[in-house]
Amino acid sequence: MKSNVLSAIILIVLGALLLANNLIPEFRIWATLFKWWPVLLIALGVSLLAKRG
Repeated sequence: MKSNVLSAIILIVLGALLLANNLIPEFRIWATLFKWWPVLLIALGVSLLAKRG
């Protein structure tokens, strides 16, 4: 159940970011993701560790 909620939130956030990328010309989602992708990996790792404990 908890993973379903997390998956839904991730999809909603991703959809909102992609929509903002289309609607706001100054919003560069791909440049931001390219710059901050290691933070996403760290957050995923912390999330996986939290699930175990």
